[in-house]
Amino acid sequence: MKVPFNDLYALHAGIKDELNDTLSKVIETNAFIEGRFLEAFERNFAAKLGVRHCIGVGSGTAAIWIALKMAGVKDADEVILPANTYVACVEAIKMTGAKPVYADNDAYFNLDPVELEMKISSKTKAVLPVHMYGQPAQMDEISKICHSHDLIMIEDCAQSHFSKFKGQYTGTFGNAATFSFYPGKNIGAMGDAGCIVTNDDTLARKIRLFRNHGFEQKNVYEIEGFNSRMDGIQAAILNLKLKYVDRWNEKRRTLAKMYLDLLSSCTSISLPEVRDLESHVFHLFVIKAEYRDELRNFLTAKGIGTGIHYVQSLPEIALYNPGGDVKKEFPNSVKNSAYLLSLPIYPDMTAAQLNYVVSSIVDFYKERN
Repeated sequence: MKVPFNDLYALHAGIKDELNDTLSKVIETNAFIEGRFLEAFERNFAAKLGVRHCIGVGSGTAAIWIALKMAGVKDADEVILPANTYVACVEAIKMTGAKPVYADNDAYFNLDPVELEMKISSKTKAVLPVHMYGQPAQMDEISKICHSHDLIMIEDCAQSHFSKFKGQYTGTFGNAATFSFYPGKNIGAMGDAGCIVTNDDTLARKIRLFRNHGFEQKNVYEIEGFNSRMDGIQAAILNLKLKYVDRWNEKRRTLAKMYLDLLSSCTSISLPEVRDLESHVFHLFVIKAEYRDELRNFLTAKGIGTGIHYVQSLPEIALYNPGGDVKKEFPNSVKNSAYLLSLPIYPDMTAAQLNYVVSSIVDFYKERN
């Protein structure tokens, strides 16, 4: 049996006629840059999330950079982020001229509020909590810390499309939040795309100006800007997928519960700790596995796709190493990076495929032991 890590072909086949109709409409109207399809997506995404503004941009990485820059992060500032996250976060911070400051992760792979408070200095300007793997960070504690120290908070929701923390959507806690619509996300484009959401009217206008060369009225330049616009094709595709995302997220939860139940007796792996199954959207299902690399090779040979998120924590990457004793300063992140393994989970995955993954993992450890 073949079990891909993700199956975008199956997902798109299920909405093929609607996709074809959507793409035809974009082509017929030549609305490739800005225009009604982008406006419709921005309006509908903001309404579903319950925020005032959604601004489409070229990628999730661009979204983080633009949000931080327009919120006022600049040279000599410090931005605190989790040590275990994707490199895009540290890239975006450095593009503002600011210094990234890492904080270790908690048991849920998210930014640890205790570690966060310890890393705050007189130069700290902003905090970038990342809702890892689809599970919200501890937003009540993080929000309190940001408010008490008058810090900007930009949430990274690249993996947490419509997850909730205590009933409130991720992306609605901070000054702004960013989303990636990379094709493999819970709601993905057919190329790169991202967005920034906020309830701050002034910040929203600055972001709209910046993503469009600094002008609102053509040739009237208000600020130094950049070109990072979500194109009409991606906006139209995302607007179509928006009506399916709740259904797809619910399927991910169902599959995750099956994994949690069926793998509970396998003592050679540690299952992800979950605060609230109904609030997690399981962009990834990440276990900690003994003999991780050997298990991954075994599963590959059985036709099962896997991923590692991430091979190294950010402080371990030479280019972004802050110096000092990384293992001592970030024990959770560094230790986890040697054991993390992401298992297949996607809306069109069947129970038979999941059972095959589970039985293959069990077989590996039986042979190993």
